[in-house]
Amino acid sequence: MAEAVPFGAESLAGGRARAARRVLDQVVLPGEELLLPEQEDVEGPGGAGERPLRLNAGARSRLRVVCGPGLRRCGDRLLVTKCGRLRHKDPGSGSSGGVYWVDSQQKRYVPVKGDHVIGIVTAKSGDIFKVDVGGSEPASLSYLAFEGATKRNRPNVQVGDLIYGQFVVANKDMEPEMVCIDSCGRANGMGVIGHDGLLFKVTLGLIRKLLAPDCEIIQEVGKLYPLEIVFGMNGRIWVKAKTIQQTLILANILEACEHMTADQRKQIFARLAES
Repeated sequence: MAEAVPFGAESLAGGRARAARRVLDQVVLPGEELLLPEQEDVEGPGGAGERPLRLNAGARSRLRVVCGPGLRRCGDRLLVTKCGRLRHKDPGSGSSGGVYWVDSQQKRYVPVKGDHVIGIVTAKSGDIFKVDVGGSEPASLSYLAFEGATKRNRPNVQVGDLIYGQFVVANKDMEPEMVCIDSCGRANGMGVIGHDGLLFKVTLGLIRKLLAPDCEIIQEVGKLYPLEIVFGMNGRIWVKAKTIQQTLILANILEACEHMTADQRKQIFARLAES
């Protein structure tokens, strides 16, 4: 017997939005409107059900829902803007309703405020450096956005250098702006990356996987050779080992691990450890 579908939980093709809790870890399409479980109602029990997420519902909405990548606020609605799997992260504490986002396998990077990225200096324009970050337009980087930089003590940045920094301005109406200092004015690992090493590009999904706190790939790679590695949220990885051969081996492993199972990775690492 087919399972009964609640009113309002049909697909977009049928003219209605789908319930978010029913499509978690499932594919959603751009243009869909999501329905969230009924939040605590001031009218008391008995009104449970599902309704469209109203972002300006006032006292009726006790929980605050955070919209991540792939979702957009449009008035009082929550719309899907990317094709991918809908994900949800439960709140740690407080009255937050958690975070919803769309996990997609895209190659073109869209700048996001706060993201740490690896860029390539392409030009100097007065006091501003133009940095290629893989987006639709280059980002701007001021020479004062380095630790200890002043008008007399300018950083030694040349065209073609690799820059590791973070976005402080990133929206669809303004040019992206990067800095190489944190909120305390410290470099904290940001700045010009060494001229040695190898820069290569991977998918954005692999970057998020490698930067996860419980990622075993980085722990296994670190046991092979001493290395330096930098990850950019724009899909770029810079790696450096003692020799060129070791650097190329590490780069090939990181590129191939996206489509490997855990057993296949263990076999590869065991062979490299023996050799």
